[in-house]
Amino acid sequence: MIRVIGIDPGLRNMGWGIIDVSGSRLSHVANGVCVSEGPDLGSRLLSLHAQLTRIIVTYRPQTAAVEQTFVNKDGAGTLKLGQARGIAMLVPAQAGLKVGEYYPNTVKKTVVGVGHADKGQILPMVRMQLPGIEIAGPDAADALAIAICHAHHGGASTLAQAVAKATA
Repeated sequence: MIRVIGIDPGLRNMGWGIIDVSGSRLSHVANGVCVSEGPDLGSRLLSLHAQLTRIIVTYRPQTAAVEQTFVNKDGAGTLKLGQARGIAMLVPAQAGLKVGEYYPNTVKKTVVGVGHADKGQILPMVRMQLPGIEIAGPDAADALAIAICHAHHGGASTLAQAVAKATA
């Protein structure tokens, strides 16, 4: 069994989701949202770092995945998101975890089946793949989708090997 944490970076809300992968079976462990606190950018980043560190210590994932950032029209917003993404990459790396990175289209294609799927399609597909779970919101659903993507693309090698055998 391999435990995977998926992280959806955001400066205000950083989604996280943890799954266990055993062969081709995925099971939900936990999910939530880290909400940044503080009067300025530095304290908000520190808040995200502390919350994500507690999650890593509590659930002890063995590998991590983070969504890659794309550049949008708002350069300042993109830079701030990049700083939050840095925290999302740093915390698992500090815990000694290998961190996989996935483009949003790769995550959507893996979970929904279509690379340009609407963001609203993620939540129901995550619920379908992890039945019966309570999801803490869209950011947590995105994080679980990132964890599922990592499991399918080699981050959790047992599932990747099972899929490769099944398609061979």
